[in-house]
Amino acid sequence: MFIHIGDDNVIRSEEVIAIIDHHLISSSTINEQMMFNQSKNKKVLDPQEEGVKSIVITKDFIYYSPLSVLTLKKRASMITSISKLENYSDAL
Repeated sequence: MFIHIGDDNVIRSEEVIAIIDHHLISSSTINEQMMFNQSKNKKVLDPQEEGVKSIVITKDFIYYSPLSVLTLKKRASMITSISKLENYSDAL
């Protein structure tokens, strides 16, 4: 399944490793160093700081998202619910 994370970015839900609040990145030197290293390696997509509420970390890239962590969590939960419905319909 896929998750729309804002700004015309759609990613596979299986690739998501973490969704972090944007404010938490600056509170940790380890997180700041990770973001710096990934930016240097061109692994950060849409590095627009303005309007960013969360950061989505996947296997290959890091995305800035204008959507909150809670909104992204709800979208991911909807995907889980849909998958369960699909499994139920297979049993019929």
